[in-house]
This record gives sequence, structure tokens and C-alpha cells, in this order.
Amino acid sequence: MTAKIGGYSTSEAVAPLKGSNTGSVAPDKSQGEAAAAVTATSQTGDQLTLTANARSLQKLSDVITQAPVVNATKVASIKQAVSSGTYQVDSARVAHKILQFESGLK
Repeated sequence: MTAKIGGYSTSEAVAPLKGSNTGSVAPDKSQGEAAAAVTATSQTGDQLTLTANARSLQKLSDVITQAPVVNATKVASIKQAVSSGTYQVDSARVAHKILQFESGLK
């Protein structure tokens, strides 16, 4: 069985193949032809329908994306406590969190 390769005409401009030492040439397709191919592909009638779960996940993803990364209220209260000298570091809690983190790396 043989397959015929079409789409090449001698009137098209040619460019050397990259990475080839043989000096062979290949057709240099214009962007117009590529756009036409995309348009032809998009007119095939394919459809995509999202389920209710997929739509819910998309909405949740959008809300998470828009949420601030930092809790500004908590940062402001800690800054105030540090500047007034009332901030207390719980060394046992810090040590526990470090150990918990280290054990997760193994």
C-alpha cells in the first residue's frame, strides 16, 4: 500500500531544511495557508459540553485565582504586635513545624 503526499506545488517558495547537510529544500508555507488549515479544521462540527462538575471546578478555580495570596489583616496585626513589642514566638510550635516539614521531605 502506498500513500501519496500532496499539497506541494513547484510554484511555492522553497527554503533549505534545517539540520540537513544534503542541501535539500522544503516548501516554505505562508501564514495564510496555516490559518486556512486551522479554519478548515475548526469547521468540522466538533462540540464540547462541560458537565456541571466541570463548570463548578472552573468557577472555584476562578475564585481561587482572584483571592489574595496574603491575609492582609493577619499581617497587619502581627506587624503591630512586633512594633509594639508584644509579639511572642512559640518556640515549641516552631520546632514542631520544622520537624513536621523535615519528615515530609523524606
